[in-house]
Amino acid sequence: MKIDHHAPQHILQEVFGYSAFRGAQADIVQHVSGGGDALVLMPTGGGKSLCYQVPAIARHRGGRGVTLVVSPLIALMHDQVGALEEAGVHAAFLNSTLSSEEASRIEREMMSGRLVMLYAAPERITNPRFLAQLDSLHERGLLSLFAIDEAHCVSQWGHDFRNEYLELSLLHERFPDVPRVALTATADDITRADIIERLRLQEARVFISSFDRPNIRYTIVEKDSKPREQLLRFIRDEHEDDAGVVYCQSRKKVEETAAWLEAEGLKALPYHAGLDTGVRQRHQDRFLREDGIVMVATVAFGMGIDKPDVRFVAHLDLPKNIESYYQETGRGGRDGAAANAWMTYGLADVVNQRRMIDDSPSNEEFKQVQRGKLDALLALAEATDCRRQRLLGYFGEASQPCGNCDNCISPPATWDGTEAARKMLSCIYRFHQNGGQRFGAGHLIDVLRGKLTDKVGQYGHQSLSTWAVGADLSEQQWRAVLRQLIALGHVFTEGEYHTLALAETARAVLKGEVQLLLRVPASAPKRGARGSTRGASGKSGRAAAEALDLDGQAQQRFEALKAWRSEVAKEHGLPAYVIFQNVTLAEMARANPQSLDELSGISGVGAKKLEAYGREILRVLEA
Repeated sequence: MKIDHHAPQHILQEVFGYSAFRGAQADIVQHVSGGGDALVLMPTGGGKSLCYQVPAIARHRGGRGVTLVVSPLIALMHDQVGALEEAGVHAAFLNSTLSSEEASRIEREMMSGRLVMLYAAPERITNPRFLAQLDSLHERGLLSLFAIDEAHCVSQWGHDFRNEYLELSLLHERFPDVPRVALTATADDITRADIIERLRLQEARVFISSFDRPNIRYTIVEKDSKPREQLLRFIRDEHEDDAGVVYCQSRKKVEETAAWLEAEGLKALPYHAGLDTGVRQRHQDRFLREDGIVMVATVAFGMGIDKPDVRFVAHLDLPKNIESYYQETGRGGRDGAAANAWMTYGLADVVNQRRMIDDSPSNEEFKQVQRGKLDALLALAEATDCRRQRLLGYFGEASQPCGNCDNCISPPATWDGTEAARKMLSCIYRFHQNGGQRFGAGHLIDVLRGKLTDKVGQYGHQSLSTWAVGADLSEQQWRAVLRQLIALGHVFTEGEYHTLALAETARAVLKGEVQLLLRVPASAPKRGARGSTRGASGKSGRAAAEALDLDGQAQQRFEALKAWRSEVAKEHGLPAYVIFQNVTLAEMARANPQSLDELSGISGVGAKKLEAYGREILRVLEA
């Protein structure tokens, strides 16, 4: 039987070692290979890269030349190109890390049409000199496809807007017959519409895959007075020696948290835009190449990080919106094995995020959209029902309760907080009535609980009708009530001291027309307690991820393969997962192939890797 080397299915098997496409991949690949435009929304770890890499190879084999991949990050370019070269696909990148001689060599390769894929940043692509080179390629029929990765960056409504992406519309204007595929993992309706408008994709087919990542467990806990200790308990209970990412809002908090975790015995590194470029690169390289590193970072870290075995993503501060939360948590469990998305959340997070929106120089329309996005995230954080249902519902996807989030595993107790809310709102109202003064959360709670402080005496607030009306509730309970009232928009904060004021909607609550069911605040586990946050299985992240149902002998083979892979990766200057992912090594260890033919049947073993490593792998398995 004659083999069609241009067929996407053959390329998938021969180059990448996979026997079948997943989900919508087959339809997308067929459409793009045939010259159609597409907008692809697919979750992190869903296989977006194959949606343009397979068409690029197919079209190159058909004599159509080079695919240009728009990529915003140097690290992503490096890893993608390394992985493609390992698989036998001629690819390269153009960025600031190259010498002029190296860049010239790659440009010659591009102009010859020998390159299958070239990765470059948007600002390089829209450079007049580079556009002139593309003109020449186009005239000779050697400009095959434009793949625009991280396409949400083009949208002002997206969570990572980048000005340089706006100029990419000129690709369609200048080369209207060259197909384009734009790809992103996160975009709500307004962002999707913006991507289509700004990239001139009105005629493109839109492919929307399920946003569900069933292997990720979502957990959101109340922030107590020592959130770093909450984080440490979580890591020690569930992720000892695992790779993970911890997100913090400020650079200072990143530095302090990384140093504190390091002092507690973890391998933790800081990452933020204020660090020296060389330091950032070293830390990122260590995270990608070593096991068990915890990267503590601002949102400057993450886009395009392909490390598949990140077992947890933790947030010590609230993100800006659900898109950011989904994108950041999606960096866990890209290999399909179990991963945790853990976040601690408190009143200060709500106040800070609202203040950042209010204080931004943006126009009022933009601020209103951002407030709506924050409200959706706050609703997720305060939810007492399935987290995943709410998360997917935000992206327009219906689902059933997942059984794999904190609320499904241990449904939270709730209480009717309507009367408590009315007392709190009434107290804020009395402050304003009594001399037009406004106060912050601490003073408000002191008055409600009847705590006679100097400040209470100074303003005579012990004489207010709301004095001590809330003595039956703890400070933690009152903070939970206030957090919910701010999250729901009934109370807002003002000025640098975050004083409290009533919104118009508070009137309905005060009148008793709105019922508020609140989560009962959880009691924090004692310091040093173990096992308190484990999932139903009782397995740690490492046990769930790396054992992968391997028996004793298979586990030994797996460890031997990992050691061999580590040496190969060092020789090639690449992260270990670019050589083979853990799931592929685990399948080798389980199947224990005795011949090259048997090894070729393992998912993830393509022709080039079989030729390059096959005999070595068999030798390791025999040892």
